[in-house]
Amino acid sequence: MGTVVALGGQLGGAKLAEGLYRLCGRDLAVIVNTGDDFEYLGLQLSPDVDTMLYALAGIADASKGWEPAGESFACHGMLTRLGGPVDVPLGDRALALQLLRAEALRAERAPTAITLELCQRLGIEARVLPMSNDPVRTIVNTESGAMSFQDYFMELRCEPAVRSFQYGGADGARLSDEVLDALHARDLEAVVLCPCNPYHTMQPILAVNGMREALRKRGAPVVAVSPIVGGRALQGSAAKMMHELGREASARAVAMEYYKLIDGIVIDSADESLAEGIRASGFEVLVAPTYMRNSDDRLKLARAVLEFARAVRLRKEVAADA
Repeated sequence: MGTVVALGGQLGGAKLAEGLYRLCGRDLAVIVNTGDDFEYLGLQLSPDVDTMLYALAGIADASKGWEPAGESFACHGMLTRLGGPVDVPLGDRALALQLLRAEALRAERAPTAITLELCQRLGIEARVLPMSNDPVRTIVNTESGAMSFQDYFMELRCEPAVRSFQYGGADGARLSDEVLDALHARDLEAVVLCPCNPYHTMQPILAVNGMREALRKRGAPVVAVSPIVGGRALQGSAAKMMHELGREASARAVAMEYYKLIDGIVIDSADESLAEGIRASGFEVLVAPTYMRNSDDRLKLARAVLEFARAVRLRKEVAADA
């Protein structure tokens, strides 16, 4: 098996990446969104990177994958007692990672190098790669004004209607050497866009200077997995955002967000009736169960995604030879 590159974040991305990791091992590289990163009590929190690390290390909480299993909150309890912030319930186990990252950043180490070292310490053979070593911040323009994604998510609970998104710093951010190495691997087999929110998880990655061009130039198939099933987001606020941005909340609308970038899309069995319409828009389509309730579901979906990518590659090669 060749190299597989996955792009994503959030729980959906971490779940599929876990399945891909079980199939690919050290041949998997995961490029993770950092547009949602924020500072908290002098610490640089990177929620999507940390969620991915916990998932691939096999230590994520089964019901709350963004934190390690067996988490406790004694430190947070004392913080609130002393008048500290209450909006970010950072757990005691999670705090260990944050302290090590903060120390490394103060020593001016690059986020990618820090994350790869954390992979090694957690026994992860795959490469977890921040989308850039340069800061990119997602700004949500809402009916109540512009705000950071963290304020929109934590303070306002995603309530204001969304009007548009900006990805501050993306134009000047550069792809790290490690990301470029992964995308230019001679044995690159597939690029997978995980089932994540298209606007605050996938688009920040794609907005980094040179990312779309790098993906378009690769010979390997690029396939996405829809986070929308039956008109609803399995997790998060993607469907709400799509409605507010004037788009339909559907697998077809997700495919159109990646128009001229992906070769195909995996949609859930519940959306099988949409398949022909999506194909008519120029995408290859695989209909498969995409709801990942457990580890077996993650493995089955990962296997289906890679088999789909191989089929797409084969059809492209046959078309090129015709």
